[in-house]
Amino acid sequence: MTESDAFLACVREVARLFGADDTVPPGDQPARQLACTLRKPLLRRERLPEELFAPLMAASVYDPDPSFCRWFVEPAVNAFGRRRVMAALLDYRRGGTDAERAGADRAWYCAHVPLKAERSPAYGPGGVRDPALDEVGDIKEAWRAL
Repeated sequence: MTESDAFLACVREVARLFGADDTVPPGDQPARQLACTLRKPLLRRERLPEELFAPLMAASVYDPDPSFCRWFVEPAVNAFGRRRVMAALLDYRRGGTDAERAGADRAWYCAHVPLKAERSPAYGPGGVRDPALDEVGDIKEAWRAL
């Protein structure tokens, strides 16, 4: 399986679990086109189903373009917290294949996306978010120690 085939499989799984059409669009970049249709709907959701977490992380790691892996990282950070996202990326970095480790490096940068109450419905009334979701000091230390 090529890198682009793996990425397409990940994006299709995200689409399927999200309840979106996972039909492969025609063209030379079907994974990118399918990812493009998912980006805004994923960001608009206050909550994402638990079963979507691992596929979002896989899509972010397998996305070969560092400019676009944010499309999967950002909704995961908003819905599941920066801590959980960074911990998953750390796991890929520790035990993944060479390609997965490289993908985790790309996605790590995106995991630092600023959190904005007005951009994500994952915040409670008054723009409040549980700070424990985003405590990452120990995870950053573990990352640097690799």
